[in-house]
Amino acid sequence: MNIGVLTGGGDCPGLNAAIRAVVRRAVDKGNSVTGIKNGWQGLISSDFEPLDLRLVSGILPIGGTFLGTSRTNPEKIPGGYEIILKNFQEARLDALVAIGGDDTLSVALALSDKGVPVVGVPKTMDNDVYGTDFCIGFYSAVSIVTDALDKLHSTASSHHRVMVLEVMGREAGWVALLGGLGGGADWIVIPEVPSTMDHIVDHLDERRGLGKDFSIIVVAEGAVIPDIKAESAGIGGDAFGHERLDKRGVGDAVSREIERRTGFETRVTVLGYVQRGGSPVVFDRILATRLGVEAVDLLNKGKYGVMTALQGNQIVTLSLKEAISKSPRKVDPQLYELARIFF
Repeated sequence: MNIGVLTGGGDCPGLNAAIRAVVRRAVDKGNSVTGIKNGWQGLISSDFEPLDLRLVSGILPIGGTFLGTSRTNPEKIPGGYEIILKNFQEARLDALVAIGGDDTLSVALALSDKGVPVVGVPKTMDNDVYGTDFCIGFYSAVSIVTDALDKLHSTASSHHRVMVLEVMGREAGWVALLGGLGGGADWIVIPEVPSTMDHIVDHLDERRGLGKDFSIIVVAEGAVIPDIKAESAGIGGDAFGHERLDKRGVGDAVSREIERRTGFETRVTVLGYVQRGGSPVVFDRILATRLGVEAVDLLNKGKYGVMTALQGNQIVTLSLKEAISKSPRKVDPQLYELARIFF
């Protein structure tokens, strides 16, 4: 087989490890591999590159994706799927490995329904793809958040401030919760659990009453806090209809409101794209390797229209239709209750 491989959606650490695994396993199985540049855009514009062992040598520890990525949505392009099917055939591709989150995998499902042999690999630092315990890139992002909190603690304690850290997380608060738990946050605001400024301010007042003269608050960028206004109207979205959450300014709004209500000196840090950068942690390297190898094995067994996933300690398979039809995977309420013990 000639297997095409692409990475779609936002970049994150571990993508190169997954590409490397696909190539190494494919060569081991007697297959060839064609890299598709910049996600689905590469299949629209016929931007391909043959991949071999030499090209993937040394990319395991490198962040991002050397194939490039984009948020291209074929449904938004006139005749998009027809163009993809034509270019797929002209490139003499026999199968496809699509590495990405819900949006990328939804396109993979549409192509599968049109007869393309495809296997998906779940990647998103938000960790919200249904059916898998962890996605490529998540643990690297959490490690970056935890490291930032360690640094913010020292300046918060030195200046007796409240520090607000805004992190990524559109519909699920996995990065905020595990990063905040690992970094000793004093309050964590996530989309799944309602929080109000009254809750936050009362908690800060209680801490000051106990003689704790600094606090750390972690806020997921997609969290909605009813009694503050985070600007969202008029902000442009991507090709899949997602608004630019980095422009909402929820962390800044929380910071201003804390200072207004309490008088405590408050600062905000928006971690932003730093969470997507850098070398993948060991967990993501191993996870990406396992998922990439399994994807190639599934194609060689003739199993298409499926996604590889980590459940417990095992790599399992579920249908793309099941993974995409379900709601995004939300934070387990019991895990949030664990974090509350330390608030």
